[in-house]
Amino acid sequence: MIYYHGTRADLRTGDLIAAGYASNYGAGKTNPWVYFAGTLEAAIWGAELAQGEGRERIYIVEPTGDFVDDPNLTNQKFPGNPTLSYRSADPLRVIGEVAEWQGHSPEQLQHMKDGIARLEAKGIFAID
Repeated sequence: MIYYHGTRADLRTGDLIAAGYASNYGAGKTNPWVYFAGTLEAAIWGAELAQGEGRERIYIVEPTGDFVDDPNLTNQKFPGNPTLSYRSADPLRVIGEVAEWQGHSPEQLQHMKDGIARLEAKGIFAID
């Protein structure tokens, strides 16, 4: 299976993506997990919603350890994990980059950001 990670970080083949960095959700929180997906669509959302000023990127990655279904999506939004979304406490190794991909429309992206903002205003953050 091919796994993807969406981000704004500028990485190279062989680099490791590790847990312990600032979360994209919940300002000031350190993320104890590294997230990835088996679908390009889920990785596109990850790249588009990533914090920072860098260019949106999608890397092809391989897990270096155990991983589990991402409960933020699979238990709450998409039972059965159709997005093939996962998380791991172990790093991901970058094995390539997806050079061409189509992002969401500005309207779709704003709708998603508005939904996240509504949840955060209620004190609900995606990272558990």
